[in-house]
Amino acid sequence: MFKKKMRAERVGSLAEIDALTRTGKPVLVDFYQVGCAPCQVMDGIMNELAREYEASAHVVKADISRMPDAISRFGIRATPTMVLLGTAPPKTSKKARQRTGGTKGGGRPVTQRWRASGLVPKDQLARLLESNGAKPRSSLP
Repeated sequence: MFKKKMRAERVGSLAEIDALTRTGKPVLVDFYQVGCAPCQVMDGIMNELAREYEASAHVVKADISRMPDAISRFGIRATPTMVLLGTAPPKTSKKARQRTGGTKGGGRPVTQRWRASGLVPKDQLARLLESNGAKPRSSLP
């Protein structure tokens, strides 16, 4: 009768985040703490984004109290902190294509494309995902 709403996936290790980045889709990670009021506000926004971009992006949440290695790797100093991970844009210069043997996009490194701490408006996060290749569910065929 009632359909369960999709929520942002919870990850428990950096290995899970790394596995998601290898899919080629943009990965929006919300680093949060339990009991943090701004984190609870962002929880609802991240769940909405997860529903809207479920097919073209990964929207995940990571509790930093369970992932101390994420604090040092991503330089987290406050919660909530959102980080967007994605592949680097393709090289367009002739010299760069010659160096890679003319391959397009193969083996491009995963980089941190954006980060912010504190409350971030949903429309800003949606524009960010779309500028990195994600498409909202309503525009998919």
